[in-house]
Formats: sequence, structure tokens, C-alpha cells
Amino acid sequence: MQQRTDPLIAAWLLICCFTVFLMIVVGGVTRLTHSGLSIVEWQPIVGTLPPLNDEQWREAFVKYQLTPEFRQVNFGMDIAGFKGIFWWEYFHRLLGRLIGFVFFIPYALLLLRRRLQGSLAWKLLGIFLIGGLQGAMGWYMVQSGLVDDPRVSHLRLTAHLGIAFVIFAAMFWVALDLLLPRRPSGPPDPPDPRIAGLRRFADLLAALVFLMVLTGGLVAGIRAGYAYNTFPLMNGQMVPSEIFMLEPLYLNFFNNMATVQFDHRLLAWLLAVLVPWFWWRLLAADPGPQERFAAHLLFGTLTVQIALGIATLLLAVPIPLAAAHQAGAVLVFAAALYAARALRQNA
Repeated sequence: MQQRTDPLIAAWLLICCFTVFLMIVVGGVTRLTHSGLSIVEWQPIVGTLPPLNDEQWREAFVKYQLTPEFRQVNFGMDIAGFKGIFWWEYFHRLLGRLIGFVFFIPYALLLLRRRLQGSLAWKLLGIFLIGGLQGAMGWYMVQSGLVDDPRVSHLRLTAHLGIAFVIFAAMFWVALDLLLPRRPSGPPDPPDPRIAGLRRFADLLAALVFLMVLTGGLVAGIRAGYAYNTFPLMNGQMVPSEIFMLEPLYLNFFNNMATVQFDHRLLAWLLAVLVPWFWWRLLAADPGPQERFAAHLLFGTLTVQIALGIATLLLAVPIPLAAAHQAGAVLVFAAALYAARALRQNA
């Protein structure tokens, strides 16, 4: 069944997408400032309020002092330093709660007013449930750094990042469906075989961008960005000799800094070739203005993102550049999704 155009619902979903975008960026800064383990409890309701007086601050600091991160890394930190890392994690969690309210309250109101019907209501309910899963995954990730090793599991961190991108993609795609409805029932125009092939190409590009995001999560999780800070070679080699040094072999793809960074670079190189090819082929097919804009947008965002990635690597991961690189990943992903949806306009 064709979903009718509804700009109000689409605008609400795009606002939700923006809040998720902010959440991803703040989450990146929280990781880069090593703030993620500063709050040692998960209190979805009570935890909305930060410490409000000196006694509450001392209580929160005492709890942090019991963690492996304080005992092994930040043992010289005073309460002023603790406040510095506390606020990043606090705002990260507060933003997560805000996203839940921004999504659920309008959803409930629209449902009561019968503005959401059929498959759309179920799709949005599914997105809300994935959001709940994301909150649980965030705490599951934090728990991994509160036991013995003062670092969160890089696999859980990558899963946490991946779910955030899935939530963003789901809301963004539904919003695009509402703004760019497919052709209504009736005899369609003869399909252009060039455009039909490019639809599959656009889907592949979106999948590759998502895969690159996941490899970026692994790079961040094991701090591989602080190694091999040269480009285009990796410390003088195209393929590092230690790329398969771990046994068994599969561990290299998750735990080996050389392999994880190489995979991330490889996907960037692949997209650096495929996206311009897609751009050229789409423009040669004489597309409509929307498809043309989508091609330009994807080409432009990827170019900026690759430049940010190279600069972040060469400068050994300065926080502003690294945060911009994480933000750029969301924008490239959004551009790839937009291109994939624009090419379905008359499907």
C-alpha cells in the first residue's frame, strides 16, 4: 500500500534524526575524552538529575573511585577533574532520554489522533523498540569497562554505534517515504534500464558506508587511530606485514590494530572509486533534478569525509577533527540513503 505524503510526520522524524545525529557526535566526544565510565550506574529515571550539591558530588566521585579506570588510570584525579568527564557522559545519557521523549510523545499523540495507521504505525513502533534496545546496549557496553579492564569492549562499542546508525536509517527512510512517495498505482512509464541498474548500485553504496561505519567503530574501540599515522602507506607499507599476526586468523579482523585500520582504509578507498563512478554514470543517464542532487550530495559529503579521515589520522586523532569525522559518517550515510531512495522515485 502506498504511503501518502505527510510533511508533518516527516518533519517530526527528521527532527528525531537530528537528535540521533547529535547523540552520535556527543557519544564520540564522550569516548574521545574517556568520559564514558564516569557514571557507574544505570538509572533511567532517577539518573535524569545530576549531582546537585557537594555531598552528592562526593558520593558520585567515591563510586567512580571504586572502578578499574580510576584505580589503574586516573588515580591522581581530583573531584574537579571528575566533574570534567562526568558532564560529557551525563549529557550523552540525557540526550538519549530526550530522543525517547521526542519520539514517543508525538508518536502517541499521532496514534491517538489516527494520523498513524497501517504499516506506518508498526514501523514506527519497531523503531521505538530498537531505541529501547539501544539504551540497554549502551549500559551493557559501559558494564564491560567496570569489571577488570578500564576500557569498554570494542565489540560492544561497535554494536552500540551500529544500532544508532540503524535507528537513524530507519527514521530517515520512513521520512523520505513520506516526502517522496512512489508513483501511485496505474500504468508506469517504461523503466530506464540505466536507472534500474543504478538503484542496485546505490543500495550497495549505502551498505558499504554502513560497513565502513562498523569498521570505524572497531578502529575507535581498540584505538587503532593512534597507530599507523601516515598516509597513503601504513608506516611505509601498503599492507602491514603484521596484518595476520594473531591466531586464530579471525581475531585479526577484530583485535589487530593493523588489520582493523587497514580494513577501514580499504573501504574508504573502495568508496573513493565507486562513488565517483556512480556519480558519473547517474549524470550520464540524464536523471531528474532530485536524482542529480542526490549524486552531487553523496560525492561531496564523501570527499569531505575522506579529507577529515586523513587529517584525523595524520594528526593522531585530535578531538575536534575526530568528532567532525564521526559527524561526517552520519552525513555520508544519509546522503547514500537519500540517493538510494531518490532512485526509487518512479519505481
